[in-house]
Amino acid sequence: MSSLLYRLGRYAVRRRIAMLLAWLAVLAAVGGMAGLLGRSFDDAFTLPGTESQAALDSLSRTFPEVSGSAARIIVVAPDGESVRDPELRTAVEDSVERIQDFDLVKAAASPYDKNIDGAIAADDSAAIVSVQLEGAAATIPEHIREALRHEAETIAAAVPGSTTSIGGEVFSENIPKLTATEGIGVVIALIVLFFTLGSLRAAGMPLLTALLGVGITMALIFAATGLGTVSSTTPMLALMLGLAVGIDYALFILARHRDQLAAGMAVEESIARSVATAGSAVVFAGITVMIALIGLAVAQIPFLTVMGVAAAIGVAIAVAVALTLLPALVGFAGEALRPKPRKPRRNKAPRAERIPLGTRWVRLVTKVPVITVVVVIAGLAVMSIPAKDLQLALPSDGAGAPGAPARVTYDLISDHFGPGHNGPLIVSTTIVTSDDPLGVMDGIADELRELPGVAEIPLATPNQNAEVGIVQVIPETAPDSDETKDLVLRIRALKDHFEEKYGVTIAVTGYTAVAIDVSDRLGNALLPFGILVVGLSLVLLTIVFRSIAVPIKATVGYLLSVGASFGATAAVFHWGWLSGPLNVHQTGPVISFLPIILMGILFGLAMDYEVFLVSRIREDYVHGGDARDAIGTGFSASAKVVTAAAVIMFAVFAAFVPEGEGAIKAIAFGLAVGVFVDAFLVRMTLVPAVLALLGKGAWWLPRWLDRRLPTFDVEGEGLAHQLALADWPAPGDDHLVYAEGVPVGGEPVSVAVRPGDVLIMDGPDEAGRRALLLTLAGRMRLTEGLVKVAGLVLPSQAGELRARTAVVADDWDAAAVDEAVRSKASLIFVDGEGTAAGRDRLAGQLDALRDLGRAVVWSVPDRERIDGVVGGPYSYLTLGRAHDLADAHHG
Repeated sequence: MSSLLYRLGRYAVRRRIAMLLAWLAVLAAVGGMAGLLGRSFDDAFTLPGTESQAALDSLSRTFPEVSGSAARIIVVAPDGESVRDPELRTAVEDSVERIQDFDLVKAAASPYDKNIDGAIAADDSAAIVSVQLEGAAATIPEHIREALRHEAETIAAAVPGSTTSIGGEVFSENIPKLTATEGIGVVIALIVLFFTLGSLRAAGMPLLTALLGVGITMALIFAATGLGTVSSTTPMLALMLGLAVGIDYALFILARHRDQLAAGMAVEESIARSVATAGSAVVFAGITVMIALIGLAVAQIPFLTVMGVAAAIGVAIAVAVALTLLPALVGFAGEALRPKPRKPRRNKAPRAERIPLGTRWVRLVTKVPVITVVVVIAGLAVMSIPAKDLQLALPSDGAGAPGAPARVTYDLISDHFGPGHNGPLIVSTTIVTSDDPLGVMDGIADELRELPGVAEIPLATPNQNAEVGIVQVIPETAPDSDETKDLVLRIRALKDHFEEKYGVTIAVTGYTAVAIDVSDRLGNALLPFGILVVGLSLVLLTIVFRSIAVPIKATVGYLLSVGASFGATAAVFHWGWLSGPLNVHQTGPVISFLPIILMGILFGLAMDYEVFLVSRIREDYVHGGDARDAIGTGFSASAKVVTAAAVIMFAVFAAFVPEGEGAIKAIAFGLAVGVFVDAFLVRMTLVPAVLALLGKGAWWLPRWLDRRLPTFDVEGEGLAHQLALADWPAPGDDHLVYAEGVPVGGEPVSVAVRPGDVLIMDGPDEAGRRALLLTLAGRMRLTEGLVKVAGLVLPSQAGELRARTAVVADDWDAAAVDEAVRSKASLIFVDGEGTAAGRDRLAGQLDALRDLGRAVVWSVPDRERIDGVVGGPYSYLTLGRAHDLADAHHG
């Protein structure tokens, strides 16, 4: 992959004007789509396959009066007066009549209707006007909302001293908002970039590319609102994550470019190599984050799947921008980004060489590694303790910002009617087979009325066709309380009783019922998702680091980071620690999907830091051989950039906490804590200590496993090898095959084939011959030696080589020979003697292949048996006896 990225980086810098215009065109195009298709965000949740969702879907068909979306106007009488006073009653009833004539309004219920119970507070201090509208809340036009607001204001104006407030799902805050506080994260990122890169021009590039990527992502999400349901949390999550990874990914590439410029490398070559080396790590990091985000789909909750996919698209765009637009911008800057050499100090004694902070830190944590490991693990375990009290719930208006209309309405209803009125339960029952539907409904309502936790039953009625009935249950407690959840479970436990007594089935829906079903669905998905994430971590890191211990250590560190993040979130949002400074309006449950979101995102980010830090340590170990020294040199070389990346990501997430609303505040806080813990306590403290304890054992991998694992060149080692052999064996060399030191049967073998040559490999070592042939053809992995085939260096360019070579094997016949010739491959590899017809066809093609400059490498047990087939000159290599390429040619 590194060679592909190398060419991409070179292309981007050479076509920098076209690349910049292309990305601006993409931004303009998706911005236009957002303007044409975009609608409001919708926080309505659907849970296919659950009892609550099935009941809602059934009611939308059989009870259209309760389907759609709802708004509620609460009217509070002046102090000491009653909502039943004639003046206020007239104002309310007049407003209800006008609302009934509004477009999309299916019903507007007056609290004074004799058929409605529970719409007037027990002390007559307040009344509720319920309005049912057609369609989901996101589809309600703004002019309808404005007209309803006007009616609420008209009622308040008619009776001085009265108070009105309008809320319900139609007026829930569902438009994401940004404040100046979020910009603080960007400012901090700019400062960190400046000190890391040493140039204001260089510091601005990661910000510019990240903002462009985020702009494209946000436009795509807004456009998607016109095609389906998108929650208001989705764009904020994508914004946070896209901004953080966009800056970090660009930083890794740009830092590598600056280092190479400081070493004297040419600008274009440096850009290409930076994209190939640091860009490979960026691709790996981006893929891990995207897999974790898309993995949220295992919960089978549509809004969560959309959230994960949208965030994954944002990460993909950030990777694409870093690999294409950033090189173009760096190309525009040219030599201006080359660090200036420090001027020599005049007439002053030379200063003692200053030991970098990263070097001093790694020496400290690895001096007595056992103490470091124990302290970090114990500390993070203590941080995780509050996680046991973490409570989960769905978002509600009660968690909104104080003063927001929906929050004001929620609080007024709780104060005057009781908290249960903000989350009524709906018990639906199928009564089509009953001969006494009214009696059944009354009987069920009476039994439910006697249950602990039920405040009142204001409604129990069948639909017009007496097919389905509903019972509205008002709990005594708030919708997100444990007591209300217990009530839902008690009602559901009566299913068998009602079926036996009345011959009907019931289903429970409503806010709390949906919350229980969400929790059950997420609880069932959390273990599979955790196994997916942990398993993926082990597999990917084993492939990258060729080690058993390193992936296990990285995964344990990830779990410690997640536990600490959960614990800190519970301490703030449930216990109330630091709730004032962090502007937490109300303590209590957090959004139900927070654990799975944090697990997914932190997994990807943890793997980022693991790869960027440990890959350098491994590189130094492979080249130097001393495991202890490699920890110090590798850590010191990467610590500055990793620290800067972690500080930037922490700042971006933390900036969304003070003014964040709803679910995004808790998610941002959890991510900020998780990033800080994982980067500084786990990766930069625990990891070096563990590696110091393990020594060389950290890099042990069974040989059989090493041979079977694919190779992922994260640090671009393959590209470095490829560039080192660019002029090997000599500048302008025309060999189609040139190999030195390739082990066959325990002995090194050398091979040289020029255009038009025929090489016969024979000897008793059939397995060795086949392995050598397939290795030269790019079909087997080269483990040792230097090999260049068709101008491509193995093993890094094996994929490209497979497209330029043809292999004929397995009792090949004339058709196989014809196919290989038609392929235009510059090299044809033949394994075995094949069929008589195949040999004849090959004999007839050899002269033409020689004339065209195409070469043939043929592996057989004994060359004398095919001497007549070859017909012309050839060279031979006998394996198992002599391992030098013979100079003799036969004709």
